[in-house]
Amino acid sequence: MRLTVLGSSGGTPSRINPASGYLIEHGGTSLWLDAGTGTFMELARHIDPGRLDAVVLSHRHVDHCADIFGLYGYLAFGPSGTVPVPVLGPDGLGEHLAEFARAGDEHVFRSVFDLGTADAPTQIGTLKLRFATTTHPVPTVATRIEAGGVALVYSGDSGPGGGLLGLAAGCDLLLCEATLLGERTDASYPYHLTASEVGEMAATAGVGRLIVTHVPPTGDEGRAVAEARAAFDGSVEWAAPGSTFDV
Repeated sequence: MRLTVLGSSGGTPSRINPASGYLIEHGGTSLWLDAGTGTFMELARHIDPGRLDAVVLSHRHVDHCADIFGLYGYLAFGPSGTVPVPVLGPDGLGEHLAEFARAGDEHVFRSVFDLGTADAPTQIGTLKLRFATTTHPVPTVATRIEAGGVALVYSGDSGPGGGLLGLAAGCDLLLCEATLLGERTDASYPYHLTASEVGEMAATAGVGRLIVTHVPPTGDEGRAVAEARAAFDGSVEWAAPGSTFDV
């Protein structure tokens, strides 16, 4: 299974890094995991977007879902591809996106996307998907992807608590947000993780490798890696845009 980082900037794209988006490939199956701002063009550099087997959106914040409308335009009015494409997300996300597109029951938006809920184990080609809810201000899911005897877990956005730790147990690669730096205090934002907490989670869950992501443009990727590494003695890397990781 191959992970390609389309973008990893937290909250907003930067000049050199799109927002959150990842391409997962295995055995001819292609999955777009989050569609943050700027990631559709990066996706198109790697595959024909019309070949996607599915899309999973962790939640409705724009830095994780806005570029789904780029794929919509491509499928509906551009080169097109195989439709409908399954789009899975937390409960209510599909209708939220359809409302933005002003898509009634007969709208083309609903003919190119099969809008579903990420609430049960799902098979997409060679990929087996499982989900867990996370701690965030809007409904959000983390995703576990298994194929070929290995497992990758993506956090989406999450503060402490929720189902992420259990979902990550024993996975080969944990791709996890590390939005905050330094120690958590009473003033810390409760709906994102510190890099130290991410390292502690990786150690507790017994993961093989840790990739930190969702570092905002005002953050420091090197410091995030260092703080996670201080709590986890396994491999820790940053999800640099354009990088690939084989699981």
